[in-house]
Amino acid sequence: MKVAYYSPLHMTQKATTFDNATQSVSSLSSLLFSGKPLSIHLIGVAGSGMSGLAALLLDLGHRVVGSDRVTTEEVERLSKKGLVFIMQHRAEEAHQADLVVYSSAIHSGNPTLDEAERLGKRRARRAEVLAALMNGKRGIVICGMHGKTTTSSMAAHILSEAGVSSSHYVGAEIPILGTNARWSSQGDYFVAEGDESDGTLVYYSPEHTILLNIEPEHLDFYKDIAAIDAVYEQLLKQTTGIIFYWADDPGAARVCAGHPRALAVGLSHHCDYRYEGLTQQKFSSRFDVIAKNKNLGSIELGIPGVHNVSNAMLVIALGLELDLPFEKMAAAFKSFRGAKRRLELKYEGEDFLVLDDYGHHPTEIAATLATVRSIMGGEARGRLIVMFQPHRYSRTVAFQKEFGQVLLGADIVFVTEIYPASEEPLVGITGKTIVESAQEQGHSAVFYESVLENLPARVAAVMKEGDVILSLGAGNIHEAGQQFVEDLKKRDHFLSFIGSGTVKLYEPLSRHTTMRVGGPAQFWVEPETEEGFARLVQACFQEKIPLMVMGRGSNLIVRDGGISGVVVHLVRGCFAQCHTEGAKISAGVGVKLKQLSAIAHQAGLGGLEWMDGIPGNLGGSLRMNAGAMGSETFDQLLCLRCVNQEGQIMTLSREELEVCYRNVPFLKNHYALSATFQGKECSKEDREKLLKASFTHRRETQPIAASAGCIFKNPLPTLSAGRLVDELGLKNRTVGHARVSEVHGNFIVNDGGATATEVLQLIEEIKNVALKERGIKLETEVQIVGKE
Repeated sequence: MKVAYYSPLHMTQKATTFDNATQSVSSLSSLLFSGKPLSIHLIGVAGSGMSGLAALLLDLGHRVVGSDRVTTEEVERLSKKGLVFIMQHRAEEAHQADLVVYSSAIHSGNPTLDEAERLGKRRARRAEVLAALMNGKRGIVICGMHGKTTTSSMAAHILSEAGVSSSHYVGAEIPILGTNARWSSQGDYFVAEGDESDGTLVYYSPEHTILLNIEPEHLDFYKDIAAIDAVYEQLLKQTTGIIFYWADDPGAARVCAGHPRALAVGLSHHCDYRYEGLTQQKFSSRFDVIAKNKNLGSIELGIPGVHNVSNAMLVIALGLELDLPFEKMAAAFKSFRGAKRRLELKYEGEDFLVLDDYGHHPTEIAATLATVRSIMGGEARGRLIVMFQPHRYSRTVAFQKEFGQVLLGADIVFVTEIYPASEEPLVGITGKTIVESAQEQGHSAVFYESVLENLPARVAAVMKEGDVILSLGAGNIHEAGQQFVEDLKKRDHFLSFIGSGTVKLYEPLSRHTTMRVGGPAQFWVEPETEEGFARLVQACFQEKIPLMVMGRGSNLIVRDGGISGVVVHLVRGCFAQCHTEGAKISAGVGVKLKQLSAIAHQAGLGGLEWMDGIPGNLGGSLRMNAGAMGSETFDQLLCLRCVNQEGQIMTLSREELEVCYRNVPFLKNHYALSATFQGKECSKEDREKLLKASFTHRRETQPIAASAGCIFKNPLPTLSAGRLVDELGLKNRTVGHARVSEVHGNFIVNDGGATATEVLQLIEEIKNVALKERGIKLETEVQIVGKE
């Protein structure tokens, strides 16, 4: 037979023949089961399909060498079993190989494959080797466009739980099976997932076939649906036993109905096997099995989703035809937990639920979203937020309308850039293609995010209590989902020991800096007690988690990449308290300096009026020994209460502290909690006069617009930075929405919408002009933190 297809590399029509497929498999089977250990090289061994094949070949006693550009946990596990792994593809690896095996992702130009061809070494595709191994057993192939992995793992699990020793090969990690591939020397059966994407289904000659569904897919390979049908029809011709098919799928019914050895499994009464009475729980389903019009009893399936019920019914039909006891199958389905990345529960808390799924075709996505909605149905949950990564350019362009339509099933969607797999980019086709499709069909909350690492922050910015978050796609989208889960677990960890207070994920720091710029804080923590903060400090240093305390955010520029680790904001509970006792004033570090000055004034105490003109909190003022109008923070300080990195709380007198100009070395590795000041006797008239002078000084010398305070240190005792900038004619100079203030040359203001990158670029331009025009090397006084 001949099947027309399109080359995924060149998109030009070619033809390939599978006339000799079964003869080739038979020859290869004789070689693999000859009793002589072979030296077999697997190109691309880190892929889930090839790593499974490596496991089978190692179990059979062959010497297996594998090459790839990356390693995985599975490769490391197989290395302990005897796999020789090489982190590159080299021509010399073909020299000692008796057989070179490659997947459809490997093409001409690969040095190992090209050298094997030059030397005349035997070469075989992955499916050809798998089919050859199946010839040594009673083969059961599970095939179809969607659901193969789950159904294959179900079949392997049910056989095992029913006491039937069997081999299996499944295209993903299956926790309940222990491994994705295992060869059993004792068992007769071999359950394998058959990949339809490259036409290699025609290599198999199984005893039984389960056909789930057929629809247009992999159109980078197949010309049309007729070419797809032809491959399945060939597989059915080579199946010697029973063909089980889902009769409610038009494609499966089209190919299988009328076949003399086909059994229909579905919903209608004419089917040989069907179910009824379906009820769905949060993470399970229950239904009655009707076998040839006889009710056999109830099955509880340990995973959710109507589509998984249909998968289970096909396996039940297989089991009954193999004479497996119904009671043992029922127990096995109840304990079944599914494959990795198949609607996998990653996190469940009181406020959020996080799931991950491999779905990458519109039909799969529709089934997944419907299942998630059923999970949410019995819960007082909020919205469904999806992080979707398109898989392959060819699939994106072929189904862009369908992707846009199916994503209407989610409340908020973030679409990433396309995961290319082995494809070259197509001009004009990106993740935006799907975003635009969804928007055209009426979705008002679908967004494009090209950087995968930014997704957790994007989700955190919109999520509310009760939301369900789903990472979706066949590429590496699960990495963003896993990062989000790890952050949620760390958040819970912090909450467990700070007591009262809050922990937020990816809080935008532009909300908390006076400059109004800055990316997100990975963890934004607001403790309310000294003890809770002390435990947080101790945990961060023990667990090597970066920690920064931030007050009002003045004298600070946070880069647009934000801050990794914990950012603590001490403005709640005891940290916001301030009181007087006689001539003493005690305040937590979250008290604003303006507030502290006002409380002292109300108590009839003077000496702190200068604080009225400083736009910050006491914590920052202590850390920098801030000052104005000839006074500094530590001038009237009596004692300081703080915590060290081991979480020990202590109180120190002013005499025990080294204090420098705008710097207190002790507070580099200690964190201030509160401070007590000595007030001065001062008449009301004098206090009011000083307060007015402070207010007037700030109004006349500092801009009203958002700023971080003074940017540069004064370069010379006789020359201020502000005057230098003025003399250089740089006032009102702009970069984007960042501008040098016309009021004070040492201030950069945010005119609205400025980024940290624009502010920092403007700082560099000022430095460069000062160095070029005056030979002066300006140094920043403002603190610059965070990631690019």
